[in-house]
This record gives sequence, structure tokens and C-alpha cells, in this order.
Amino acid sequence: MSDPQERRRFKRIAFDARTELRQGERSWPVELLDLSLKGLLIKCPDPWDPDLTQDFEAIVHLGEQDKVQMQVELRHEEGSQLGFICLHIDIDSMTHLHRLVELNLADSTEMMRELRELIEL
Repeated sequence: MSDPQERRRFKRIAFDARTELRQGERSWPVELLDLSLKGLLIKCPDPWDPDLTQDFEAIVHLGEQDKVQMQVELRHEEGSQLGFICLHIDIDSMTHLHRLVELNLADSTEMMRELRELIEL
């Protein structure tokens, strides 16, 4: 069985920022563990009582006004961790996320590869 890290196409970066998960009128403050161009990993909030048939909105606050906001779907739950895949992201949020990932990747060619992968999805 192959290592899941080897199959991952998008590098995850550890990032600490105020983050919230929303679903309709409900909202959960969550601990962000990492994020990538294609999703995020959070620590499961307590209490956790979502409608698993509906998508979520994830908001990562980068500062006073800047934020990464994306529509996400729960893809996996492992112990106390929840993994979400991005379904939709606006251009401003993608610009912020791109810059954040770029600053955390040591290799600029890796960033270009990830952008190509994202476009081909």
C-alpha cells in the first residue's frame, strides 16, 4: 500500500490563523492545522453537529481585512481531524492563498507544478 503523502499532489503548509467553519446559520470556530491550494485540515470542534449532506464555508482570517474564503466539502475524518476539499474559491481568496503557499514553499517550480495540477482538475 502506498504512502498517502506520496499520492498527495498539493503541498500542505502548517498555518496558524483564526478560522471558522460555517454551514447555513451555524458557525464553528476551529483550529486550522494546515491548508493547501485544494483544501484544509482542521481539528474537529466540540460540539460538532453539522448536516453532512450540505457543503461548508471555510474562512481563514489573514489579518484585519484579508481572508481566504472557500466553499468546502468534508472528505475525511480521522480521529480529531477533519479534512475538507475546496469546491469553489473567489479570485481574491485564491490570490491570498497562492501568495501564502508560495511564501511557504522553498521551490518556485513546485508552486508552478501545483498551479498546473489545480488548473487540470
